Amino acid sequence: MLALLQSSRRALTPGEVLRRLDGGLAYSTVVTVLSRMFDKGLLTRGKQGRAYAYAPVADAHGLTARRMRQVLESDPDRKAVLSRFVEDLPARDEELLRRLLGDLPERE
Repeated sequence: MLALLQSSRRALTPGEVLRRLDGGLAYSTVVTVLSRMFDKGLLTRGKQGRAYAYAPVADAHGLTARRMRQVLESDPDRKAVLSRFVEDLPARDEELLRRLLGDLPERE
């Protein structure tokens, strides 16, 4: 469902989500899943008529970054976590991270 919402250009109501899923689920199931995703902070919602319309808070990459940040914030020793994370990165990813942080010049 999240991928379906991320591919949409606008917020969708549960009925619209159900139609785009081509059956297989009950309307109440779609409402429950969307509500739980909203409660977890993955979706925003706003009134559209008598129903809510749901939209993702971020694209797939943004949600992955958000999960990484939540895990990082769950440990009180950020320095240790980040140090171990960078130590375990393949050299290519470490170089990319350093470039993103401005430590290395961009390659052309």
